[in-house]
Amino acid sequence: MKRFLLPVILCALLLGSAIAWALDVPYLSGHVNDTAQMLSSEAVMDLEARLTAYEDSTGNQLVVLTIASLEGEVLEDYALRVAETWKLGQEGADNGILLLIARDERKMRIEVGYGLEPSVTDAVSHYVINDVIRPLFRQGEFEAGISEGMEALMQAADGDLSPDVVRSASQGDGTEMLLFSLFWLGIVGVFTLIGLATQGCMGWFLYAFLIPFYAVPAAFLNIGGFPLGAVILVIYLVGYPLLKILLPKTDFGKKMQEKMKKMNTSRGGAWSSGGWASGGGWSSGGGGFSSGGFSGGGGSFGGGGSSGGW
Repeated sequence: MKRFLLPVILCALLLGSAIAWALDVPYLSGHVNDTAQMLSSEAVMDLEARLTAYEDSTGNQLVVLTIASLEGEVLEDYALRVAETWKLGQEGADNGILLLIARDERKMRIEVGYGLEPSVTDAVSHYVINDVIRPLFRQGEFEAGISEGMEALMQAADGDLSPDVVRSASQGDGTEMLLFSLFWLGIVGVFTLIGLATQGCMGWFLYAFLIPFYAVPAAFLNIGGFPLGAVILVIYLVGYPLLKILLPKTDFGKKMQEKMKKMNTSRGGAWSSGGWASGGGWSSGGGGFSSGGFSGGGGSFGGGGSSGGW
């Protein structure tokens, strides 16, 4: 027991230290929480009045938070922690939206409550960040960027944002998405070759394991309306089993298996598989806010939205 006591104590101290140093969630003072002082007092008052009137008329609660720095926090994790701690939107309706801006890192995130995800989709959030806010931020127009970004989110929540505008903006990012998908497929392809060359159950395990990784480009990779990513996924699902059966009978397949055997032998025998440990999402700690005055209504979030920078 003494042998294990010290490591347990050290782990507890490290965990406690990590929690203690987590970036606090600030006090929720209103619809506009400009802790990084990126807005003038006049801009804060104008935007606060507009968002208040919008919430009174629709029930949707849209909130802005600017912070000076993330202080090492992951943008997406911190944004979700803020939204859940503040409980933006109405309980049951889950109709809250958070726009988080990290000034020093030049990053921003839109977090959307469950109830508004059908209208404020990830594509809409991507459009608002990259086509509405970012161009103005790059010109130093922070007040205009935040104001127009929130206006676009209000239109989207009401269903008044034109789908054609969002669609054309998404098509403008086709080259970037194509390069990402090809890079992704290149990495996955290497593991596919390893799986084909690996005998026994491990080769079939890799087949099943890689299916979700092929599904990523299947969801995004489209060229001229042709779902290339989906075609690649189908080819993988059908082609891998066929190659797995036929390759061992060919000279090329035999050479691949011989190379794998030599690699395993040089490592001491069996091919061992490591793994990945999930880092555990987020925790709702931090500062929070006191009762009374402005507050959230009990809304819930599930990570829907988009991130970007300028």
